[in-house]
Amino acid sequence: MSTTAVRAWSRVRSLLPGRDDLVAARRDPRRDLLAGLTVAIVALPLALGFGVSSGLGAEAGLATAVVAGAVAAVFGGSNLQVSGPTGAMTVVLVPVFARYGAGGVLAVGLIAGLMLIALALARAGRYMSYVPAPVVEGFTLGIAGVIGLQQVPGALGVPKPEGDKVLVVTWRAVESFVRTPNWTAVALAATVAAVMLLGARWKPTVPFSIVAVIGATVAAQVFRLDAAKPIGALPAGLPAPSLSFLDPGALGSLLAPAVAVAALAALESLLSASVADGMTVGQKHDPDRELFGQGLANIAAPLFGGVPATGAIARTAVNVRTGAGSRLAALTHAAVLAVIVFAAAPLVARIPLAALAGVLIATAIRMVEVGSLRAMARATRSDALVLVLTAAATLALDLVYAVLIGLAVAGALALRAVAKQARLDQVPLTADPSGDHSAEEHALLAEHIVAYRIDGPLFFAAAHRFLLELTEVADVRVVILRMSRISTVDATGALVLKDAVAKLRRRGVTVLASGIRPGQRQVLDSVGALDLLRHDGREFATTPEAIAAARALLQGAGVLTVPARPATVAPQSATVPAQPAAVTEEPAP
Repeated sequence: MSTTAVRAWSRVRSLLPGRDDLVAARRDPRRDLLAGLTVAIVALPLALGFGVSSGLGAEAGLATAVVAGAVAAVFGGSNLQVSGPTGAMTVVLVPVFARYGAGGVLAVGLIAGLMLIALALARAGRYMSYVPAPVVEGFTLGIAGVIGLQQVPGALGVPKPEGDKVLVVTWRAVESFVRTPNWTAVALAATVAAVMLLGARWKPTVPFSIVAVIGATVAAQVFRLDAAKPIGALPAGLPAPSLSFLDPGALGSLLAPAVAVAALAALESLLSASVADGMTVGQKHDPDRELFGQGLANIAAPLFGGVPATGAIARTAVNVRTGAGSRLAALTHAAVLAVIVFAAAPLVARIPLAALAGVLIATAIRMVEVGSLRAMARATRSDALVLVLTAAATLALDLVYAVLIGLAVAGALALRAVAKQARLDQVPLTADPSGDHSAEEHALLAEHIVAYRIDGPLFFAAAHRFLLELTEVADVRVVILRMSRISTVDATGALVLKDAVAKLRRRGVTVLASGIRPGQRQVLDSVGALDLLRHDGREFATTPEAIAAARALLQGAGVLTVPARPATVAPQSATVPAQPAAVTEEPAP
């Protein structure tokens, strides 16, 4: 077997389940089974609600929770992650369903699964940690708003209006309700949401979502509330796996939404796994394996009529809080939901849609962490701006555009902050403290030589300001550039430096450089900046050597008539007058 094949197999093998997973499941199976049962009770109304919201129906949500939940539990990268249909994914799927139908949603999920596997093989999981916290918080806030607005038609008991923009659909639903009010649906939705929110504050460990849904269903049946439309008939079991939904001719047009689904699945799953790590001690997920497991889950779910899935933060948090320690808990959650699908489909079919809307409205409200938002808004104005823009873009546009806008704005603001750190400080020459240099010589040096120290990054975002400051230097004979404190330099910075040196030379000013680091030489040399600095040996290892050479140049020009002696420089901002005390030059790298 070739070396390449061995490496490829080693990479794939690292993404597959191992012996450690089985050992973890055997440690405390009773605790994991109880945790899985609790999560299943919490997940049932959410799976039904998100299935209905996606457009494919409650059965699609259940199929996703069962199939994707089981596959991701076995192959995912977190011992505690619980996967299934989520509100964030529903937000992406609604316009896909409106444009391409149920077959399009299933095909998008399958393609997205393949993309996630490709990301896992490319080891892209680690890059998700670079998403800034304000983007994540704004994204979550926007998703919560979209989920809540999506439930308005169901909570008002009106047919869902046409449209793919949630704000437009919500407005049309309100108009329809005003014409034909359905106060029964409003009462059911409000009661379920209130029971969930108040119950969570009273006893957080009790799954009040299922309690509220059961109560609403019983009330609808006992009082014959015809205005409370139920879910409707559900199949008693999962359909046989099939690829009949695939239309080869439509695959090209489905690539863009598939990228959006894959990106969202990766972001939300890795975020959820990170949250689970933070809630425990000793647990750490494998981001690449998590992407691999989510990829397999999203390939499997559409075969059984399920919508795309991700790691679910709310269900994962319940799993951790109820004592889960291994994958057995998430696998139990999927198994319990499978039993409900096969054994209790007729009972589930009677649940009012308004009750599910209330569950999702309460879920959206609980997604908003007021403390985190307040802290992020108070951190810096830049963080607050990124958060607000990301949330607004999520509501007005879509999730992928929202994340891209948030990342772009955060990146631009970060570059602006880094660019502000770049400084060009004048370093005045001082007389030697021993008294060997006369005051007359020092005055002549200060008149004809100026030294500048470049601090921080010399890159595209700060280079042009640097050029403006440097080329405005007063009429002197020699300029010394101390470059030992440049943290980084890119091609733009090197070109600007070259341009500044060339402009000074055309004015008859000699430019000397000191302290150029080895790592900076390649960039400076690639654009020809070093050629200018090397001219007639005008590059030096240390600043004292450069000052001695400048003094020698002035002697040769007849400006100085005293012997050249070593000089020292004291760092000082260009805006502050020189101090009389001598300061020793810091060692050059």
